[in-house]
Formats: sequence, structure tokens, C-alpha cells
Amino acid sequence: MTHSDPRGARWKPRFIDLFCGAGLLSYGFKSAGFRPNLALDVDRKAIQSYRANISKCAEVGDVSEVRDGINADVIIAGPPCQGFSTLGRRDPKDVRNELGLSVADWVEAIRPKVAVIENVPGFANTEWFDLIKARLVRADYAVQVFVLDAVEYGAAQKRKRAFTIASRVGHVECPSPRRSKPRTFKDVVLNRPIKPNDPMHIWPAPSPLAQQRFEAIPYMGGKRELMLYRPDLCPESWSHIPGEATDVWGRIDPNSPSNTIRCSFLNPSKGRYIHPFEDRVISLREGARLQGIPDSWIMQGEPTPIARQIGNGVPIPLGRAIAKQVMATILRNSGETPAYSAAA
Repeated sequence: MTHSDPRGARWKPRFIDLFCGAGLLSYGFKSAGFRPNLALDVDRKAIQSYRANISKCAEVGDVSEVRDGINADVIIAGPPCQGFSTLGRRDPKDVRNELGLSVADWVEAIRPKVAVIENVPGFANTEWFDLIKARLVRADYAVQVFVLDAVEYGAAQKRKRAFTIASRVGHVECPSPRRSKPRTFKDVVLNRPIKPNDPMHIWPAPSPLAQQRFEAIPYMGGKRELMLYRPDLCPESWSHIPGEATDVWGRIDPNSPSNTIRCSFLNPSKGRYIHPFEDRVISLREGARLQGIPDSWIMQGEPTPIARQIGNGVPIPLGRAIAKQVMATILRNSGETPAYSAAA
């Protein structure tokens, strides 16, 4: 069912997406009944992907410059997380950390009903979060933080993200986790054939050494097994790397959700990204499926930039779960009826 304005015209709440990337969070909101009004990012290839798969409203632009004359019911944003991520250096002086303050500029200027800022869980424990929250509170927004794992909302991937929700139209409920069993790599990849001509079903050709390693890694195995059974294929430096860094060159467990899909998932040295049965890393399409991206999406650019677009995004099932709760809050305030299907 769609909702309508008092004049009877079709109506969907509008949103602006800042730091939009290829648009995974936008797609979650769009599938929950919202309409994108503007999307901004500095990554030209990501904007091309957004325009190809979601909406022509996306532009290459500087998020630090607030646009005049643009209205929106919701602002969503995913400012850079490298300065807060446990996988990065967590440098409090990283200049990218300041970009999150731009979101507060947009909120103060546009006055949306709700703003959603997505980042890594560590973001909520930083001085930058405190600064943003203080500005949102001064602007009469109630601020909540949800730390959610994508695997509990329908993604076949373990990935925790923090959502800062600022609302001036009422309390936004935390989405309830799905009651069904977690989706697995087998569910979304192995049980769903990929079209032979899919342009995103590609992966890097391995070097001769990498190929030997792939062939030597057993089912569910990884770097540990290589060091134990094929030390001739391992550099001496591997024996000096701390234990927590040994879950690399690993085969994915087909009967479990995958580990977090990073921007570098085409590189087996960055995580457990080797196909469960084939001697290769997972393809761009397989990584996209783990993020909940439809097979209809064809992303723009060379393989490495596409992998970055995939890994930088919010898993679509998780973004949709947040979007539905935001929609419900807006509709409670307006008395309208949801436009999305409960089964979506």
C-alpha cells in the first residue's frame, strides 16, 4: 500500500544520503518506502554505480558544503570510519574524523524529521560522536544509538555497525532481530546459481605462489594449515605475526555466515575470503550477495574499486531494518500507512 498526501498524490518520505558510496544504505531506505532526493560522495565510480542502480539524483560533491533549497524528511550518512575501526589505526587525529561534523551542519540547516548516522561501533565512544550528539541535542533532536549485527537481520555476514538515530518526531524503536536461523554462505551463494555471463562474477587471477597456496589449503583451512603442512609456501615473516592476525588465507565456512566483507575481500591475505571449495577468492558477485546486493546491480569501475564500493556499504537487510523503524516513527507522527511490504 502506498501513502498519499492530502491532495491524493502518491507520496514517499524523501531522504538525502551523505557519503553515499554506491548506495547500499540508500537502497535499504528505498526498499522501505523512502525516495532519494540527493546523494553525495567524492568517489566518482561509486556515484556512477549509485546512478546506475538506484537513482539519478546522485552527484559527485563535497559533503562539507551544505546545499541550499533542498528539503528532506530524513538525512542518512555514513561518514568515513577508518579513524574509528578496530581494523584500522584508530587515529584520533585522522582528518577524516572531522567529516562527521558535516552531518550536523546539514541537519541544522535542513531540519529533517530524522537523521541516521552509520559507522563502526567504536564511533560512539569518540569525542567526535560527543560533539555531533551535543549539536543534535541543541537542535532539539532526541539521540539514540543502536549497535546491531547484520547477521541478525537477514545478511549472510557477521558485521556489527552503530546507528546514531536523531529524531524530532518521536522515539525510534530498535529493530527486532529475525527469529529464523542465520543465513549462510551456502544459502546466498552456493544454492543460487550465478548467470555465466554475469560481469561481476570475476576475481583476480592468482600468482603462481598464490595458486599453490589455494590448492594446499584444505576445507575450512587457512594460514595455520599452510604453516603446518606446507611451510615451503610460507614466508618467514608469517611466524612473527601476532596470533589474532592468523585468520587469513582462509576458506569460508559454507554452513555459516561469512566474516565481515571488507573493501579488500579480493585479497586472501586480508581475511577468510577464499571460496569453500574452489581454489580462488570469492568473486565480486559473491561478495555483493553477502552484502544483500541484488544480482540486478552492475557496479561501475575496475574490480578493486568495485570491491571497495561493496565492502564500504551497509548490508542491505540491516539498512532496511533500520529504515522500516524510521518509517514507522514518521508515519505514527503523520497518521499515514506504510508503503512497504512486511515481507520485504
